[in-house]
Amino acid sequence: MYVGKNSFVNREDNGMAMISPVSDLRNYDSVLEQVSVGSPVYLTVNGKQRYAIRDISEDKEFERTKAMLQLMCELNEGRRSGEEEGYVPAEEVRTYFRNRKP
Repeated sequence: MYVGKNSFVNREDNGMAMISPVSDLRNYDSVLEQVSVGSPVYLTVNGKQRYAIRDISEDKEFERTKAMLQLMCELNEGRRSGEEEGYVPAEEVRTYFRNRKP
């Protein structure tokens, strides 16, 4: 959604996140008061969304979710590779890890 250069949409009014120009950070206290769990603030530069400020607890959850998604993608790639190229026998894997140098 495009919001004009000096306007914003406030979550309390209609369930949407606040969108504000980055120049509003001159009065950062008023911008930061709008940030809460589930209610990030999106900052714009020249009318285009550029930055997001969100509650730190949401950031931690986002990072955990991102790491989990990356792990699931890697596991899926390993499964696919095993199905296409064949799996390595368990004893061969054990031997590899026992003999590797730290």
